[in-house]
Amino acid sequence: MSKDYYEILEVPKNADGEVIKKAYRKHAMKYHPDRNPGDKEAEARFKEAAEAYEVLSDTKKRQIYDAYGHDGLKNTGYSGPRDASDIFSHINEMFGGIFGGFNGRAQQRNPNAPAHGNDLRYDLEISFMDAAHGVEKEVELEKRETCWTCEGSGARPGSSPQTCSTCKGRGEVIRSQGFFQVSSTCPHCRGTGQTVSDPCGDCHGEGLVSKKKKVMLKIPAGVDTGSRMRLTGEGEGGRRGGSSGDLYVVIHVKDHEYFVRDGQTIYLRYPVSMVKAALGCEVDVPTVNGTAKLKIKSGTQSGEHFTLRGEGIIGLRGHTPGDMIVEVQVQTPINLTSKQKELLQEFDGHCQDEEEGFFAKMFGSFKGRDKEQQH
Repeated sequence: MSKDYYEILEVPKNADGEVIKKAYRKHAMKYHPDRNPGDKEAEARFKEAAEAYEVLSDTKKRQIYDAYGHDGLKNTGYSGPRDASDIFSHINEMFGGIFGGFNGRAQQRNPNAPAHGNDLRYDLEISFMDAAHGVEKEVELEKRETCWTCEGSGARPGSSPQTCSTCKGRGEVIRSQGFFQVSSTCPHCRGTGQTVSDPCGDCHGEGLVSKKKKVMLKIPAGVDTGSRMRLTGEGEGGRRGGSSGDLYVVIHVKDHEYFVRDGQTIYLRYPVSMVKAALGCEVDVPTVNGTAKLKIKSGTQSGEHFTLRGEGIIGLRGHTPGDMIVEVQVQTPINLTSKQKELLQEFDGHCQDEEEGFFAKMFGSFKGRDKEQQH
């Protein structure tokens, strides 16, 4: 290989070890044979990236390469990865089992080992008030539970599962792909490592049977959309003596007609007549707990906010409740009677002095600005 190792990984020459590792991970994921079956160019790029990483991640090799290039490395006896096992020795550490077994080194599976049941998800919609105060809900689930007849083995009582003849119990099959040998889930036994020649009559070899079950959910006060509850052992049944999975309940809270929630704070728009806003008053405001007294000061303008302490949502862990923010909306009267119009006109007449003073002040400022511009 004569191409620059830094160019291969697309990193600068002063890149530190973490940057080099991230760049190699990116290239290995992109060009891995499992993701590019039959692609010779991708296979070559994968090998290049592996060699570049092996040199640049090793302090001594990198120093020699930076000083003398590829020739310097050859003089030390280095000629790149010896084989596929060399490449996968470090890629296994970085990726774990993300691609399955590498280079045909799949571990032998125990066909009789207990298999843990799958976790399940249930989406539950509740009202705004139920979320605020908590509620108990009984729901009916249809799930697969461990077959009592065969105890989850899938085999008819008196018989037993057989080792898969395709994968020899490994649960994986190995295929050669150019320079590499990679493994994938066995299509015959679907990764279990065993097959059932005489299946159970109740579960038909699955080890699980579908059943309906009612579950009581105790939903705490303060939940919000996206909150999750975990019910241990209420998921899918296990096989061959394995434990059941868990049930995850995901909460969805309906919108309220008047209240809007943000965390533990509740917002409410409350209409007040023009007269009450002008004179001031005390009103009964609806809250999640009933009603609360709110004192509105005289001269309140539309859009002003008032806070009711402790009238918000309680925290999930029993913390102090949040607050409620009330936004006053001053209502302009409509469909006025003649008498009401007369009274308002009389009131408006008493406001003329204030309006004239305001406009006189405003126009005075404009005149003063014009004079400044003329000078």
